[in-house]
Amino acid sequence: MSPAAFAPIALSCGEPAGVGPELAVAAAKVLDGSVPFFWIGDPRHLPDGTHYTEISAAHEAHHVASGTLPVLRHEFAAPATPGHPELRNAQGVIDVIARGVSLVQSGAASALCTAPINKKVLKDGAGFAFPGHTEYLADLGGVERVVMMLACPELRVVPVTIHIALKDVPAAFTPALLEETIRITAADLSRFWGMERPRIALAGLNPHAGEGGAMGQEELDWMIPLIERLSAEGFDLKGPMPPDTMFHARARAGYDVALCAYHDQALIPIKTIDFSGGVNVTLGLPFIRTSPDHGTAFDIAGKGLADPTSLIAALKMAAEMAEKGVR
Repeated sequence: MSPAAFAPIALSCGEPAGVGPELAVAAAKVLDGSVPFFWIGDPRHLPDGTHYTEISAAHEAHHVASGTLPVLRHEFAAPATPGHPELRNAQGVIDVIARGVSLVQSGAASALCTAPINKKVLKDGAGFAFPGHTEYLADLGGVERVVMMLACPELRVVPVTIHIALKDVPAAFTPALLEETIRITAADLSRFWGMERPRIALAGLNPHAGEGGAMGQEELDWMIPLIERLSAEGFDLKGPMPPDTMFHARARAGYDVALCAYHDQALIPIKTIDFSGGVNVTLGLPFIRTSPDHGTAFDIAGKGLADPTSLIAALKMAAEMAEKGVR
C-alpha cells in the first residue's frame, strides 16, 4: 500500500463524549503515517496532551509528522466530558458526518471512516430523524438501499435483516430483499475487492436449512428457486446452508461472504472469531464508508481502557478499498 496513491481518509469525530476522540489519537500513533487520515472535529474534545496538527485542507494530512493526528477543525457548541454527552453538541456530530461525506464526494478524501455516534443523544439534542448512522449516510449519498457487511481477515458476513425483533424476521426476510442484498454485495465485492465473481454463501432461515421442510418451508418455497434463478444469471451462490455448520474454518474457505437471514446469525460468528478487529462496511453507497464495530462506550470513555484495534482495522480497510479504486 502506498499512502500517497490516494487522497487521505476522513475520520468523523463521532460522539465527543464517547471513546472516539481517544481512539483517533491512538490510531494515529499506531499507524504512524502508514494510512493517511485526518480527524474532523473540535480540538477541545481531544484528550489532554494530544499531539495534533491543524490542517486547512484534506491533502495537508499527507505532510503531518508521523504519529501526530491531523485535525480539520469543526467548531462545536460546547466542550465534552468523557462519559457525559452534551445535547448541545448533537448538531455538530451530524454536521461533521455531512462534511465528511462532502469531502469524499468532492474527491478531497478517498473514504469516510465514522467513529461511533449515540442515536438517542442526536435525536434528543438535534431532532435526528434517521434510525441510525447508515440511514443518514444513505440519504446523503442519494440511495435508498444499502447493505451492512461486517468483515475481518477470516470472515465477511452480511445480515439481510438487521435491527428488528426475531419474531419479525420471517415476514421481513423476503425474496425481493434477499435478491437485492445479493446484487449489492456482489457488485461492491467486485468493485472494491477485485472479485470478478464473488462466492456467496446463503444461510438458511431455519435450523438445518429447513431439513427438507421438516423444520420450515422458506428454503424450499422460495430460497432454492431464487438461488437457481440468480445462479443461471452468473452469480456464484451456495446454499441454503445450515447456519450451524457454515462458519468453521474449512467451510469458510469455500466462500467470500456469508449472507445471513438475521442479525445474530451473522454477528455471533464474526464476533467470536475476531471480537476486537471487526469492521463495519456499508455497501451500496456511492463512496467508501467503514466504521469500527463498537459503540460509544460511555462507561469507559476517558479512562484509557478503549481498544483502538477495530478503528485501526476500519482505517486500514478503507485505505485498501481506496487503493483498489485508483488502480
